[in-house]
Amino acid sequence: MSFPDEKAVYSYQDWQTWEGNWEWINGKAYSMSPAPTPLHQSVVGELHFALRAYFQRRSCQVFVAPFDVFLSESGDYRSPDHVVQPDLSVVCAKDQIGKKGCHGAPTLVIEVLSPSTALKDFNEKFELYQKYGVAEYWIVDPGNRAVHVFALADGEYKVKELYMDKGSVPSFVFEGFQVQLEELFRLEADA
Repeated sequence: MSFPDEKAVYSYQDWQTWEGNWEWINGKAYSMSPAPTPLHQSVVGELHFALRAYFQRRSCQVFVAPFDVFLSESGDYRSPDHVVQPDLSVVCAKDQIGKKGCHGAPTLVIEVLSPSTALKDFNEKFELYQKYGVAEYWIVDPGNRAVHVFALADGEYKVKELYMDKGSVPSFVFEGFQVQLEELFRLEADA
């Protein structure tokens, strides 16, 4: 086992030898350390609770990081092109769930911004999720009390909505699913 240099280019075989939680995007290593802040974890917890309640009697599964999502253009998940760990993943095809994670794009991915991940979430991950067909992508920005929602249409994120401060954030893919911003950012209001 080893620790990668975040400036070098690596293969999937290299990724398999790394200690700890790492994402591997376009050959680059991205450390998933240090641990997220209490605000980040509070937001992830609120979202997980809302998603689990919504999917309780439905066929989709909700996963919280660390949970590996393997993306492959060829469909060969023994040697994928990228490995990411979204904060939350909703997987609706049971055959995508393998022993080590998700094979292919989840239906919904939610990333909660941290200062160290914001650029990656808005750039590299946005491009990956669009390219590999994540139907809906949420970027939650606790610092600005905002949620960016992107919905895929004809292979591109054409629906782009920004929800801020108060009100609800609806899903474009899952009818009836919504999250109240006041609940989502409750920890900050109480701090």
